[in-house]
Amino acid sequence: MKLVIAMVQDDDAMDLVDAITEAGFRVTKLATTGGFLKSGNTTLMIGVEADKVQKVIDVVEDVCKTRKQIITTPTPITGNVDMFMSYPIEIEVGGATIFVIDVDQFIKI
Repeated sequence: MKLVIAMVQDDDAMDLVDAITEAGFRVTKLATTGGFLKSGNTTLMIGVEADKVQKVIDVVEDVCKTRKQIITTPTPITGNVDMFMSYPIEIEVGGATIFVIDVDQFIKI
């Protein structure tokens, strides 16, 4: 048994949950917050047999595509604010971070 943990952007979360359940897997959804953009993330936990891990990863890869987003640089909290000029920068968002963990023992009640 394996535990697949996928951290995805909130924009992709519901589509991914739907796709995972349509593929015949069970999923637990947790709301989380990322550190880089302080934006909402979703962490999904999927328990699967070892031979089905790649199928889960394929579903995540199909739904969670990376894309470009324009953000403005934040205003500094300290220092001389009068001289600071915020400007837009393009960043890449989306995609997924996936961990696959071996589960030696599990109990289903």
